[in-house]
Amino acid sequence: MRWQGRRGSRNIEDRRGRRGSGVGGGVGGLGIGGLLVVLVVGWVFGIDVSPLLSGGGGGAPVQQSRTITAQEQREAEFVSVVLADTEEVWSGVFRDQVGKAYRAPTLVLFSGVTSSPCGGASGATGPFYCPSDRKAYLDTAFFTTLEERLGAGGDFAAAYVVAHEVAHHVQNELGILGQANQIRAQASQAQSNAISVRIELQADCFSGIWAREAQERFGILERGDLEEAVNAARSIGDDRLQRSQGRVPMPHTFTHGTSEQRARWFARGYDTGAVQSCDTFSAERL
Repeated sequence: MRWQGRRGSRNIEDRRGRRGSGVGGGVGGLGIGGLLVVLVVGWVFGIDVSPLLSGGGGGAPVQQSRTITAQEQREAEFVSVVLADTEEVWSGVFRDQVGKAYRAPTLVLFSGVTSSPCGGASGATGPFYCPSDRKAYLDTAFFTTLEERLGAGGDFAAAYVVAHEVAHHVQNELGILGQANQIRAQASQAQSNAISVRIELQADCFSGIWAREAQERFGILERGDLEEAVNAARSIGDDRLQRSQGRVPMPHTFTHGTSEQRARWFARGYDTGAVQSCDTFSAERL
């Protein structure tokens, strides 16, 4: 992906340089390998494992300052450029296809554990978007998890992660996310999961629109980039993640969609570039 030397976003809230006590070489007796396993399990099943990260002692983690590493600084610059691209792309798409102004979100960078109106944010729950404060939350250590534990490396795979969380903000701006979550709150667990799948697949489709528009506007793609994004979408499909945990896939528990569905809806957004083509809620077949 061509991103060096390009404009970065100002809508970054940097909370890095702080960490809970014990975060570093090991957490709560876990080595780095065990830590990554805990993070993946928490992210897959939507469990906040912050107590494990803080040693299980209860209470708020003690905040300590630390120096930002060169790798973390590079990751922050990369995220800033990707976020800036989403701002320009969605401003244009909203103008041309929606007929309203786009209000960009803030992206919160943090290390280890932080707080949000939607609950505790940690590397364990993975990147997420909180509609209450219109902010996306990201610990860039997830990029390492994505590559080393989920087999989805590459800078465009990381860009897809950012674009996917911004896509949830797009859903919020369109009024889709609020309506879907209201219905989920009154539905059974199985029905709520099914609605969640449609939310996530639409975000994948919107991510594909971003990739198409960013290429047309800025020429960001290099050889293999699209394959990296599609591979990332496949790698975080519910069926594949459950199999990686030694489980038989159980469709009624899916909350994000299968590997095939995620890759296909991303491709649909990229191929069409049209917001209307991403209407997963009306689709008979996902």
